[in-house]
Amino acid sequence: MNGGFTLFDTAIGVCGLSWSPAGLRSLQLPDEDPRHLRRSLARSVPGSGEVAPPPEVQEWIDAIRALLSGEARDLLEVRLDQRGVPDFPQRVYELTRQIPPGKTLTYGEVARRLGSPGAARAVGRALGRNPWPLVVPCHRVLAAGGRTGGFTAPGGVNTKLRLLAIERAAPAGGADLFQSAGLCL
Repeated sequence: MNGGFTLFDTAIGVCGLSWSPAGLRSLQLPDEDPRHLRRSLARSVPGSGEVAPPPEVQEWIDAIRALLSGEARDLLEVRLDQRGVPDFPQRVYELTRQIPPGKTLTYGEVARRLGSPGAARAVGRALGRNPWPLVVPCHRVLAAGGRTGGFTAPGGVNTKLRLLAIERAAPAGGADLFQSAGLCL
């Protein structure tokens, strides 16, 4: 499989992804300007271009579309190209991938499960740099007390809440994410 990138329609808008022979390089959630998506994806695999996805990548796209249409998909079949990703973020990403659709953890819970109970902020920083949203489901990680925390993808916290609503997620403790954020989705 050679590297490249492609854009594709989903239930939440046009997403894009790039890949290399090692796996998924980048996943981009919808942006108001598709040209921004293309530029960002092209930078993630230098020398590549926008091409039709090979069969394995098409399977990833189909799984992403299914998740965004409300199917409970974990996307664990997607191989990640983690070249250049330091050890701690790799560990954060691997643990975060294990959070099932519709479930959430807090940054502190992720840190504790990694054996670093004081590293909640480091977990947040790693997830803020996550190049594979949805595949590494950083939207399933919340701040203490079930608060939303941040989200660096286009649309910010509103996008995070929309993804959680698609998955019919409820935070631990039963708090209402959508009411506490003052949003009606």
